[in-house]
Amino acid sequence: MTLTERLSRFEIIVKIPDYHAETCRDILQAILNEYSTEKFHSITFDNGCEFSLMNQVDGTQIYFAHSYTPWERGSNENQNSLIREFIPKGKSLRAYDEHYIAQIQDPLNHRL
Repeated sequence: MTLTERLSRFEIIVKIPDYHAETCRDILQAILNEYSTEKFHSITFDNGCEFSLMNQVDGTQIYFAHSYTPWERGSNENQNSLIREFIPKGKSLRAYDEHYIAQIQDPLNHRL
């Protein structure tokens, strides 16, 4: 799961054990609790079934992009393309350890 703060482009990359809606909801709530909801005033998701319970998350506004409109989540899509320079499309984050994911995330958050 990736979260991109729209203004600062701050990126959070989280390795998740599965794509169940409950898992994604719980992980997002933990992220919001850790980074404070002031960092994320709103979050826009695509319409994947793994995001179906996100409206149960406390502390931020949740929006869903229209189907087949990736430009409604442009910042996140751009960051995902940068991540794909390290992890090829079709390959899951599950194949990588937390240290490698941090090696991807940290440079993205410290670009000029």
